[in-house]
Amino acid sequence: MHVGFVMNPVAGMGGRVGLKGTDGKVAEAVARGAEPRAPDRARRALERLAAVAPEATVSTAADPMGERLVRETGFDPVRVVDPFDGDRAGNGDPPGPTETTAAHTARVVEAFAEGGTADGEGDDPVDLVLFVGGDGTAADVAAALEAGSSEVPMLGVPAGVKVYSSVFAVSPEDAAEVAAAFSRTERREVMDIDEDAYREGEVHPELRAVARVPVADDLQSSKQTASGTVESLAEGVADDIRERDGEGVTFVLGPGSTVGAIKAELGFDPSPIGVDVWRDGEVVVRDGTEREILDALGEENVIVVSPIGGQGFVFGRGNPQLSPAVIRRCDLRIVASRAKLDEVRALRVDTDDPDLDDELAGWVRVRVGKFETRMMKIA
Repeated sequence: MHVGFVMNPVAGMGGRVGLKGTDGKVAEAVARGAEPRAPDRARRALERLAAVAPEATVSTAADPMGERLVRETGFDPVRVVDPFDGDRAGNGDPPGPTETTAAHTARVVEAFAEGGTADGEGDDPVDLVLFVGGDGTAADVAAALEAGSSEVPMLGVPAGVKVYSSVFAVSPEDAAEVAAAFSRTERREVMDIDEDAYREGEVHPELRAVARVPVADDLQSSKQTASGTVESLAEGVADDIRERDGEGVTFVLGPGSTVGAIKAELGFDPSPIGVDVWRDGEVVVRDGTEREILDALGEENVIVVSPIGGQGFVFGRGNPQLSPAVIRRCDLRIVASRAKLDEVRALRVDTDDPDLDDELAGWVRVRVGKFETRMMKIA
């Protein structure tokens, strides 16, 4: 197995600071105090790959796109593709993480697929491109493979804010397991959305490519919009919240249409893809960042979230503002329409904190109607 590993070092940085994505917003994310997410996700994937496939051959990209992490996790890369030829400063230093571009990703992937390095040295093509990023990175990788008419498959380690494509594994560890064990591939969709429209509450997924991807149960499906009414569900949950008005209970209301219906039932205009905080009959934070949510929490706090249709993610897709620090201070309430739950075999979490993921795993009660609940397992 010869793996080509590349990381988008700024993927997902905009999430916890409320930017709903990082495309074109890296400088603003940094100004808001955002910290890199991708390197930790990359390390987790590489550490698992070293454990399950220590004999794997790995090629990678020059830093800040992978080399240091590959070496630190025990691999001696057979090739290091330098996509920054001509971009380096006079002292030979590479660009900083926030200066990497889609063009750099494309150069690395093209070299992986062609079996050569940036300086023209030859070698065998990789068997798999394992990338760390979000939907934008997936589109860049797919475009580079398509441009070279390559049949090399690709597999994503999810690190972005929005993960609409079906080319990603469920978690970094799952990505390594799939990379080590797959025996066949199939064509899957690479989706992306207009982030500016997304920030305004409009979601218009666009098919960017169809890529060859390893087949395994741990690959997630594309996001789906579940059918079915949520009116009675929203009414029941809103009634429960109103009963706690005056008691100082803080309700952290996640993004999405299902929880959005609850917000509307409470009588305020929701931020459709943001997190709102409600306490004692009023909105105390609208479209909050992680920091704003933490500052608004009180002695008793409840998170209300709905899993993503078709995927089942409760945390880790589209709601990075609900960070481990926020989750650990709150009780969890999961709500979903029956139709949405019918689409998924299990619920999932991917919080960036494996210990918290383990704590959340197990059977949970999901509210599906005004009074009805259903037991579902968080895998």
